[in-house]
Amino acid sequence: MTTAAPTTATMTAIVQHGYGGPEVLSIDRMPAPSPGPEQVLVRVFAASPDSGTVHLMKGDPYAVRLALGLRTLRQPIIGLAFAGIIEAVGSEVSGFAVGDRVAGSAPAAFAELVVASPAKIARIPDGVSMTDAATLPISAGTALQAVRDSARVQSGQRVLIIGAGGGVGSFMTQLAVAQGARVTGIASAAKAEFVRSLGAERVIDYRATSEPRDWGRFDVIIEAADGRALHVLRRALAERGTLVIVGADKSGGPLLRGADRQLRALLLNPWVRHRLTAVMQRESGDDLSILLEMIAAGSLRAPIDEVVPLERAAEAMDRLARQQTRGKAVIELQAERDR
Repeated sequence: MTTAAPTTATMTAIVQHGYGGPEVLSIDRMPAPSPGPEQVLVRVFAASPDSGTVHLMKGDPYAVRLALGLRTLRQPIIGLAFAGIIEAVGSEVSGFAVGDRVAGSAPAAFAELVVASPAKIARIPDGVSMTDAATLPISAGTALQAVRDSARVQSGQRVLIIGAGGGVGSFMTQLAVAQGARVTGIASAAKAEFVRSLGAERVIDYRATSEPRDWGRFDVIIEAADGRALHVLRRALAERGTLVIVGADKSGGPLLRGADRQLRALLLNPWVRHRLTAVMQRESGDDLSILLEMIAAGSLRAPIDEVVPLERAAEAMDRLARQQTRGKAVIELQAERDR
């Protein structure tokens, strides 16, 4: 039994037809979901794509197709990160109520309505917008786990963020700076000023200075975009430095692409002087609460490059796939002022 059950049988959603680029996406009417006893139903106001969404759209690596469907997708609605208002609450849910403003992650999030687990959502504090909140669940959550848990960044450390201008990297840069680290970001020249605005004291253009030996020496390297071999990246580590592999991996072939170096780092770690580890991202309402409070306090900002309406979602996905987005893009399904 749920409270305040949805009043519509169908909804608008971004639907994926097969695997490929943005051309496989369309805006369609789909059946509206209903929450189970341990779920909530959220009316989505804003959603935010990430690199994982791009990989799922492309079906790359091929291993994701085993989970999603080799030919016909079991869940054709794309997206994970969202912000909205709870419309219905399952009978066994506690701590959330109809009308709560929440952000979170769930499959099929790029739609007017989404069903989510209470463990993967958090209330949005007063003063935090839906668009800001939507950027956090996947990208900022991954960044927090990378900086806090995997890298264990400490004040005064020299930290290198590879991919500092991307969705995860822009949050990692801010979080490392907030820890008191001296942060250097690696990004394209087009994103250099953006990365400096996040608090990095130095930015390296990866095209102009491509050899890790020339970057300097760092206590921590967090890698989210480069894709180079571990032994190459270790050239920029201090004697007992830490290398964290977040993802965005182009190695490993079509089956393991995206996870190959993460696995290699974990296997190699016991045998080398450096600490090698990887981020196995987990969707956490508790972590999301921390990030939302940081946004509310002004100690973290949502690095939004663009906010696009639903009908331009495919364009935003295309720019993200081409790595042209500075920070985050947000898809606005409904303006919060219209509610």
